[in-house]
Amino acid sequence: MASFILRRNIVSRHFKKPFYQNKRNAGYVVLIPEIGEDAEKNTLLLDNGLPEFNDVTIEKCIASISKQSMEYESGVREVEQSAAECKNAFVEIFQPLEKLDSQLELTWGVTKTLYLGNSSLMPTKSYLQIHERAHKARSSKFTSIPIFQAAVNEKNRLKDLTDEEQRLLDKYILEGKLNGLDVKGVNRERLNSVLTTLQKERNLFREKVNFATKAFKSTISDEELVKEFPESLAKSMSVNNDASKGPWLVTLQPHIYEPFMQYCPDRTQRWNAWQGYVQRCSGYGNKELETSTILENIRSLRQEQATILGFDTYVDMSMETKMAGSIENVKNILDSLLESARPMQDIEMAALQTFANERGLNKKLEHWDIPYWQRKQKWSMYNFDEDKIREYFPLPRVVNSLFNLCSTLFKIQIVERSNVQTWHKDVKFYDVFDESSNSPIAGFYFDPYARQNDKIRIYDDAGWHVSIRNKCAVTSTQPLSALIFNFQAPVDGKQSLLSFKEVTILFQRFGHSLRHLLTKANYSEVAGLSNVEWDAAEVCGHVMTHWVYDPHTIHAISGHYNTEEPLPDDIVQNLHNVRRHMSGYELCQELYLSRLDLELYSTKTFWRDLVRQMWPKYNVLPFDKYDSHPLSFTKIVSEDWGAAYYCHLWSKMIAADIFSAFDEARQGDEDILAVGRRYRDTFLATGGACHPSEVFRRFRGRDPSPHALLKNLGLPKNIVEE
Repeated sequence: MASFILRRNIVSRHFKKPFYQNKRNAGYVVLIPEIGEDAEKNTLLLDNGLPEFNDVTIEKCIASISKQSMEYESGVREVEQSAAECKNAFVEIFQPLEKLDSQLELTWGVTKTLYLGNSSLMPTKSYLQIHERAHKARSSKFTSIPIFQAAVNEKNRLKDLTDEEQRLLDKYILEGKLNGLDVKGVNRERLNSVLTTLQKERNLFREKVNFATKAFKSTISDEELVKEFPESLAKSMSVNNDASKGPWLVTLQPHIYEPFMQYCPDRTQRWNAWQGYVQRCSGYGNKELETSTILENIRSLRQEQATILGFDTYVDMSMETKMAGSIENVKNILDSLLESARPMQDIEMAALQTFANERGLNKKLEHWDIPYWQRKQKWSMYNFDEDKIREYFPLPRVVNSLFNLCSTLFKIQIVERSNVQTWHKDVKFYDVFDESSNSPIAGFYFDPYARQNDKIRIYDDAGWHVSIRNKCAVTSTQPLSALIFNFQAPVDGKQSLLSFKEVTILFQRFGHSLRHLLTKANYSEVAGLSNVEWDAAEVCGHVMTHWVYDPHTIHAISGHYNTEEPLPDDIVQNLHNVRRHMSGYELCQELYLSRLDLELYSTKTFWRDLVRQMWPKYNVLPFDKYDSHPLSFTKIVSEDWGAAYYCHLWSKMIAADIFSAFDEARQGDEDILAVGRRYRDTFLATGGACHPSEVFRRFRGRDPSPHALLKNLGLPKNIVEE
């Protein structure tokens, strides 16, 4: 699935070694190909300021985006002509660019929404065509030398800038540098050649991994082996699309492979799937699918790209767009987390070995055994049944309680508006009101239910937030977004019931959307989620997920769909236990992949030698000599997370520290509502208009610490304070 936007998009307090010293700001880079254009006149906006969904067609979207893209590029050229002589860049350059963004952004947002909410109206091929055309148009302002130079001149001229003005200038300047606008002559030609070759290599890597993933197939005919499978898994694997009727096909597609490894009782079958998974593209099987050479080429090209742009390594270049600021800061945090996680992994694996031995395993645990026995142990210890818990989370109750929580904490009101055009009858529209305003400050669509063949489905990711329109003072537009999920639809008059995991996803996506909806920035280019550093982009979503573990909140959002009884206290406690089950092992896996990514893009050591060196530090089980997992690690090689995989873990660390302020308020003298107001005034209000490290300091009064994350995971604090 194509990414929507290539966003570019701390920690020192009484520690022996400072974790964090930040000196940089950030932006994002957009480089995309051209498509054909259709200049017909078209608009997708109704008189009420909301998109026209009833009569939207692919043709309308393509015609609108083509016309708007050409107008956008023409507008950028007009701005360029006045750039050299401008007296005030904010008035003469950035405000006109904001106006150009407005229509293009809306059409693009509507297209993204339809792609995820009703793919029969917006098939993948059509969406990608529109996405690429819009991307290309929008990139024109970041590849403009006159606009880049005007931003540099304005920054040198003005000394008394607001945070938002500073961030806006810094964004245009950094985008220009990362696009090589200050690179001249032969180096410029070489940079263009490197980027072109790099894109080809990334595409080839992705294609080979996809082919290798689809090539593996294994058949199961024994009904006994699928007896414990969830019905959804057995149905997905059945060649007859019937859970009770085989044969069943094992594949490496994530929605099959991951649950299969957890539920298959046959050790040989698990081994077969595992070795197929970790040996993809290794060359041990089909030599034509080998990606080792491509991986090394990509590493070399990215290093050359960084060198031409003036950075020591590709990681150093990546850090320009990250909250962490430097590879040293990231390594310090990762190492500190490992100090707690690695010893706990030893204890957890010993306990899992004993558990498996007591239940018939007479051999040492291997890699292909862990998911199966981990699930069995979790069920045995906590009697955790996701389907039973589902009965306590009817969707209407969860949504109402979520809205009430946000109303209390952030002093807003969320009110449903009827008679709004949507892409499906199940979709609702909500206005967001501030306590001090009688008119809405933002709005969002809510599309909760799965619709077979109509919605994009990605395993383990049941929800999406789409920014349809940013807040912009120049055009007087308010934020608009869409929240799209794949929850079970009501059946036979029975309410939609959520698993606890789905409740968590709902809270996470809504928390993410609040940063977009409640922004107070004036320039859309730095409002809400725009311009937020990659390793801080997921923070607000993760903060919201912590509330589902809060005892007061979970009693508010839960109520049996028949009796309305709240979730029993023993189950509430078990949710915490399940969260912490084998957390040392799980954290070590994330730390290993995060560090491997950084080492791949900051050293020249051959990938297999790197893996062999690093493996024992992060893993109890020995390294299997045929394991070639980096050769199919598309996220960091062919996708956009090279030298950035750590961002997911960093966001979780920041979010845990933020939420700990609410915990401390409840246990101490501070009013928890005051913390909520402070959180809204910092993280939710500023978005990308202030550097996240500074936003954190304003909220917490200090730099971040990993302590809260360790506490949530039930891991010991091994950081020695002075």
